[in-house]
Amino acid sequence: MRVLLAAVGRLKQGPERDLAEHYRKRAADVGRKLGWGAVDVVELRESRADNLERRRLEESIAIADLIPDRAAIAVLDEHGSALASAALAGRLQDWRAADRSAAAFIIGGADGLAQTLRERADLTLAFGAATWPHQLVRIMLLEQLYRAATILSGHPYHRA
Repeated sequence: MRVLLAAVGRLKQGPERDLAEHYRKRAADVGRKLGWGAVDVVELRESRADNLERRRLEESIAIADLIPDRAAIAVLDEHGSALASAALAGRLQDWRAADRSAAAFIIGGADGLAQTLRERADLTLAFGAATWPHQLVRIMLLEQLYRAATILSGHPYHRA
């Protein structure tokens, strides 16, 4: 099963990009032993449309085009569920057991995602009630993917 993180916007060179890459690599290394084919991050350009709904639609179409067939889709959204790390690990394990081709985690742009893409989600996930910058959401998600992999592999990282 491939793990895909699709995000609208690009991280500039610097500590945020370095930290995101650190957790992506760690998740990929541990995940390989669990049968994860890859942990990929795909950055999409923000739409320049003048209209809010048009921006959401254009960005959501670009994201939808990246999602593999039979993928489980997890959308990051402020109205989503706040899952414990073990629960997220369980979801990933269930998706792999169900022979899903990928777990696609979606971080929309500043204006959010089109309703049609949100409706396709198998999971709508939030990192609490606070509003987080997209850069930090990406880092936190990659860290949680790494943590989920360590939980599934029996590594003690999740107790730290």
